[in-house]
This record gives sequence, structure tokens and C-alpha cells, in this order.
Amino acid sequence: MRVRDQLVYLGQLSGRRANDVTGSVDAWLERLGLAGRAADRLDRLSHGNQQRVQLIAALVNEPDLLVLDEPFSGLDPIAMSAMGDLLSELAAKGATVVFSSHQLDLVEDLCQDVVIIEHGRIVLAGELKNLRAGVPERFIDIRYQGVAPDWCRLAPATVIETTAGQARLRVGRGADVAAVLAALQDSAEIVSFSYQPPTLSELFREAVAE
Repeated sequence: MRVRDQLVYLGQLSGRRANDVTGSVDAWLERLGLAGRAADRLDRLSHGNQQRVQLIAALVNEPDLLVLDEPFSGLDPIAMSAMGDLLSELAAKGATVVFSSHQLDLVEDLCQDVVIIEHGRIVLAGELKNLRAGVPERFIDIRYQGVAPDWCRLAPATVIETTAGQARLRVGRGADVAAVLAALQDSAEIVSFSYQPPTLSELFREAVAE
């Protein structure tokens, strides 16, 4: 069955008239860049385009609840951005959007509430901003020039990750951050530092380690 015909058929299963469904299908095909592939067979499309077709099948009848499994799988960065914008738009218009994903950076950018599951067990759940606020440590991003600082001087801070000219530190809320930075300044030129909330990946690693 051709892409357009299949989508119209799926849309009619809810009892809508063919003309109404066809207009909605054509609009979504145009919106998601598939108008030129409407007459193709689904199995001839790339994985990313198949993902788009599946999304249209879910959207064609304007649901109040949208449940998606790995909707960003197989999409290139531009398509990911477009998908994210679309899901945010649907949520802003009142739809409830629930999706699963292993791409935690996308979840972090899009979601208000998260549930983290590991081996079938919920290890963390709640509104993202509240989960971040509940972390007992602070996170600091620093930028430096020249030779890397002497990380041995960091106690009681710990280094989470480093790249050329940048590092991310974790310190307890009661730690003397000024003293840590002063110690680093003795061995490197610190350009800037800023407090940052924990990322969702960091929350995940902390939750599954417990």
C-alpha cells in the first residue's frame, strides 16, 4: 500500500470521512517533508522517513494523548530539531505527549516531567526542575587557557569531565568554592566559571548507582 493511501486508511478507522482524513494527511505530509513520497511504498522509505510516516499516523486524528516510542530514532540532527519543535508545539496546544527515549539530552530539552527506568524499575521520577533542585551537590563549569589546572588541588571538589580548555566539577553545597577556584588559579589561567544544574545524564547515573 502507498504511503498516502495507508495513512488515509488508518485515519478512517476512527470513523472519519475519507475527505476529512485526506486533507489532514496531505497537510501533515507537507509539514513533515513527505509530500513528494506520498505515492511510494512504505518499505521503500528510509528509516527516518518511516518514522515520520508513523508520526503522521498518530497525528492524523488530532489526539489529546500522544504516546511515542523512540520518536527520534534514525533522524538526522535537522530532523531531530524539527521533531522536537513539533512535539513542543503539540504540547503547547494542549496535547499530552509521552515518549520514551535513550537520548537524554533531547528529553532534557523537551520534557517537564521525567521517569527514569532501569531494568524495569523506576529509579527516579518527577518534575525535572524539582529533581535537579534535590541534588545535594553543585556543579560548576570552568573554562581555562593554557596548561590544564592541577586537578589534584581540587579537594573537596571532583572532576566529572574535561575537554581542551574546559572542565565540569562537582562540589558539596557546603564547600568553599572560592578556595577551590583560588587553588586552581595558582596552576592555570581560569577564564570563567558558572554554576550549572545537573544534567539528566548525571541524574540518571546517580540514580542507578544507588
